[in-house]
Amino acid sequence: MSPVAPLHVIERPVVDQLLEALAARGYTVIGPTVRDQAIVYDEIGSTQDMPVGLRDEQDGGHYRLVAREDQALFGYAVGPQSWKQLQLPSSVVVWRAKLQPSGELTELQAPAQTHRYALIGARSCELSAMSVLERVLLGGRHPDPADSGRIKDAFIVAVQCAQAGGTCFCVSMKTGPVAESGFDLALTEVIEDERHYFVVEVGSQRGADVLEELPHARASDAEGAAAGAVHEQTAASMGRELDMTGIKELLYENYQHPRWAEVADRCLACGNCTMVCPTCFCTTVEDVTDLTGEHVERTQSWDSCFTVDYSHIHGGSVRNSTRSRYRQWMTHKLATWLDQFGTSGCVGCGRCITWCPVGIDITEEAAAIRATEEAPHADHR
Repeated sequence: MSPVAPLHVIERPVVDQLLEALAARGYTVIGPTVRDQAIVYDEIGSTQDMPVGLRDEQDGGHYRLVAREDQALFGYAVGPQSWKQLQLPSSVVVWRAKLQPSGELTELQAPAQTHRYALIGARSCELSAMSVLERVLLGGRHPDPADSGRIKDAFIVAVQCAQAGGTCFCVSMKTGPVAESGFDLALTEVIEDERHYFVVEVGSQRGADVLEELPHARASDAEGAAAGAVHEQTAASMGRELDMTGIKELLYENYQHPRWAEVADRCLACGNCTMVCPTCFCTTVEDVTDLTGEHVERTQSWDSCFTVDYSHIHGGSVRNSTRSRYRQWMTHKLATWLDQFGTSGCVGCGRCITWCPVGIDITEEAAAIRATEEAPHADHR
């Protein structure tokens, strides 16, 4: 939190009033809920839809929801979904046309985006990921056609993490656990003996306007200190860490390190890590016509650099081994992304570790290469 920004306090029941206020302003409210035994992001109407009193156990290849000893609203880390699902939908029609009787092909306009989203519970690492992904999708000369500013004007209620997940390493990536910008309101959940409240930081004028509609008070020194203690405890309890010292040069100089072959023996090339990653942006396109031949549309869908076809060009695949595909993913995420976009592609959320079926750990792989660094090689096959 900014040391100069005034902090405010709202009590637990006021969170429902916050959701109602956002809905009344025309926002579609998206927040955490439970589906298929996981915490996912979907439309919510009240705190009854949220994962009240649940926390997540996370480790390599392991995710489980268990009951907490309190009724925390945000007492978990992150689930398999990220806000990428709104920035870059998993499948979207980017172009469609109709063949007229005259033989002329007429382009049909895609339906206009009508939702104004309010995002509830965005974590610091996720805000960083959203910023990175926006730079990738919209920052170049050719903006991605599937991203039409779906969440550009979203109202964002961030949550400062009160519990680190077993695979989190945002402290290593300098992306958390406390969000300092990119939000309209930021909440720190504090649960004391007989009291459940939230310390609120205002990040925008519209955030201030919404807060003004709610019962709130200026935070006392003790309440501000309680929130600070939550932040410190979370930062000190990261499940993983990643040494980023010279990481780009380290990976560039070790294309032939034997560790790539070792991890390939375990890797299933399933693409789970890329599907849950909040910054992976690989896509493919497919053109489809109807049976009459009168309608055609082009669909853009998520893809993964772990699929053989993704690097297929005339003559075959550029990366025809699991070893080369894992190396491409990890090296791009931690090294070449810096050259392309000026930032790391990893925000330390740990999803790729948790949702890997065999528990491959990007922090472990980087540490193994650093521990037994080899001489430079130029073979990228």
